[in-house]
Amino acid sequence: MDYITASEAAKQWGISGRAITYHLKAGRITGAVKKGKLWLIPENAERPADKRRSGQAMPGQSLALIADLSYVLATTTIPMPVHNPDAILDTIEEDKLRLIYEAELAYLRGDFERTMVCFHKTAGDDAARLRSCPVAIAAAISMGDYHAYTEIDAYLKRFIKADTDSGIRASAEFSLATTAVSVLAPNMVPDWLKAGDLSALLPQARPNALYLRAKYFYSIGQFDTVLAVAQTALTLSSTERGITMTDIYLHVTCAIACYALERKEEAKRWLLSAMRLALPHGFITPFAELVSELGGLVEESLEQEFPDDHDAVILQWKNTVKNWIAFHNQFTKDNITLILSLRESHLALLVARRVPYVEIAKQHYISVGRLKNIMLEIYEKLHISGRDELAKYILATKKT
Repeated sequence: MDYITASEAAKQWGISGRAITYHLKAGRITGAVKKGKLWLIPENAERPADKRRSGQAMPGQSLALIADLSYVLATTTIPMPVHNPDAILDTIEEDKLRLIYEAELAYLRGDFERTMVCFHKTAGDDAARLRSCPVAIAAAISMGDYHAYTEIDAYLKRFIKADTDSGIRASAEFSLATTAVSVLAPNMVPDWLKAGDLSALLPQARPNALYLRAKYFYSIGQFDTVLAVAQTALTLSSTERGITMTDIYLHVTCAIACYALERKEEAKRWLLSAMRLALPHGFITPFAELVSELGGLVEESLEQEFPDDHDAVILQWKNTVKNWIAFHNQFTKDNITLILSLRESHLALLVARRVPYVEIAKQHYISVGRLKNIMLEIYEKLHISGRDELAKYILATKKT
């Protein structure tokens, strides 16, 4: 039998080297054998045919990308060594995959500009870029860089609009959900994530999806569910083999859920466990993001066990909270019709135009009291305090 190399087969089939490596490791190429580090493939071997969830064969481009993405996820979700997370960089041979870890490490340390530099270097590699989008979005929000975010948003929506393989589409929707939970816009979270149907995601992406699902429940005030989802996700992680960015944020999520449930001592235990994982390595971002939400508990915990990190965490919080507000306000103006339901949008427009509450209530067959309650819910969704601020969003949106 005549054999060809894996690179020759990839070129012959029109797929990437990563894609063929994925299929070889999965045993999907009949007759392939490994000689040392070299894969040999029968010259007449048939190209593996992945299927869509509907059972139809995927186009070649989609087939290659889903294989690439699976390989990238498998390579870049390996836990980092507990005592030296940066050592993971020495284990990654491919430059664009190493950039993914570099971006996450930089983000955790508050170097958001470096995170974005790493993200931009993945240009031209869709699998690496899709994998990097969530941390790049988080960095853009932390810097208040709305322009950078809109570029990522447009990139992801191209995959969704193309209606590609469900795994790729779900990956793009998953990245956009990072924005939705970060700016507290739960209506914009995809239905499959709300329902907990993670079947379309590649397995390596599911722990982080559970974290986002927990954040979704936090944004709608279901704190018992937040805690349950986060704890379940932690049982699936392998912290004894190392730590991941997701592990740290799951501990933090348990802390904010317990605090919201008025279980302060339990919240502090979760917070300290997260700090012990993260702060020895300079990972200050998860705690700078929490200062406003935990009402003094972050400062108390830092002073108790990590006094040397106190000033760095508080300084980052002061710098990024202003950026978050600016980003949130612009995002809300651009997406208000998605954040609010159709009925809420209509009522908000009338209120912004200063139509009397009595008249609005009469038009919609509801009591004035019920209308006031609906408006309070709208103000809470938009993180504003009253009619004047509402007019800045609603009427400005209508003019554009």
